[in-house]
Amino acid sequence: MPSTMTVGLITVLCAVTAVFAMEETLMDTRTATAELGWTAYPSSGWEEVSGYDENLNTIRTYQVCNVFESNQNNWLLTTFIARRGAQRIYVEMRFTVRDCSSIPRVPGSCKETFNLYYYETDSVIATKGTAFWMEAPYLKVDTIAADESFSQVDFGGRLMKVNTEVRSFGPLSKNGFYLAFQDYGACMSLLSVRVFYKKCPSVVQNFAIFPETMTGAESTSLVIARGMCIPNSEEVDVPIKLYCNGDGDWMVPIGSCTCKAGFEPDNGNVCRVDLYRVMGAAMLVQAESELWDLQHANSSCRNTLNLSSGNVQVQSRDGFVSSVSFQQQVHI
Repeated sequence: MPSTMTVGLITVLCAVTAVFAMEETLMDTRTATAELGWTAYPSSGWEEVSGYDENLNTIRTYQVCNVFESNQNNWLLTTFIARRGAQRIYVEMRFTVRDCSSIPRVPGSCKETFNLYYYETDSVIATKGTAFWMEAPYLKVDTIAADESFSQVDFGGRLMKVNTEVRSFGPLSKNGFYLAFQDYGACMSLLSVRVFYKKCPSVVQNFAIFPETMTGAESTSLVIARGMCIPNSEEVDVPIKLYCNGDGDWMVPIGSCTCKAGFEPDNGNVCRVDLYRVMGAAMLVQAESELWDLQHANSSCRNTLNLSSGNVQVQSRDGFVSSVSFQQQVHI
C-alpha cells in the first residue's frame, strides 16, 4: 500500500505536457488599412499598390519589375519596428516572382531572387538622403529564392503561385530595427510581411507554475525559467526549472513539487484538501465523544458493565489509517 509521501510526491522530471509555442506579432502588413508608407530608393524601383491575395482579400503590396534594365539596385525600407524586448526576430515573407524564361527578349540580368537585410537602431532615422543608402548600414539576413515562379500563362489565368519564406536574425539589443529588401533585377510582388518573435507560454506543469518566457538570442538558445509550486504544495529536492528553447517549446524539466500534508493531488494541477483524511479525523473525534458520553451517562450507579477492547478505524483511499483503542468501564 503506498505511503502518504509516495502519493503526494509529484516529480517534474516526467515529460512536459505539449504546449504550443506563442508568436507575438510586431508588424503584419495584411492588417494594414491604409498605405504602408515605406521608403523606396530610387523612386523608379519599388512601388506600393493595392492588390489582392490568393483568397481575394484586399492587401497593400510592393512590386518591382525593371527586368529590361541592367544594373538594378532597388531598395525598400520598412518603418521603424520596436522589438519589445525580443532578442531574436522572425520575418515571414509571402511573394510572387515572374519566371525569367517566360519573359520574351529579357536580358540575362533578370533575377528570381531578392535580398533581405536589417538595420538595428535606438531611434527613427532619416532616410531621404542618398548617403543613407550608399553607406549600406545593413546586415544581410539571406538571399530569398522562390520555390515557384509564374509565367505569362499563369498570370493571364490569375493562377497565383505564392511563395512563403521565413527567416530569423539576432541577437538584438537596441530599441528596434528596420527591414530592407533589395531587388537587383526581378519581376516580383511582395504580398505581405509579418514580423514576430517567439516565446514559451505560461504553463502549469506537475504542480508548478512557469511564466511566459521569451526565447533566447540564438535558435539553439535555452532560457531558464524558474517555477513556483502551486498553492498548498511545496518544493523538494532541487529548485524547479524548465528551459525555453528557440522554437518556443518547454523542455528539460528539473526539480519536483509535492502536495503539503492534508492535501492531495488532482489532475496534476491542483492540490486540494484531502477530504477522506478530514472526514476520517471528524469521525474519530465523534467516536471518542460518544464513548465519553456513554461512560458518564450513569456514573451514580454502583454496578458496572465491562466493555471489551474496541478499535475504531478510518481508512482513506491512499491507505492512511487512523485508529483509537479503548478499554472502558461504564457504570450502570
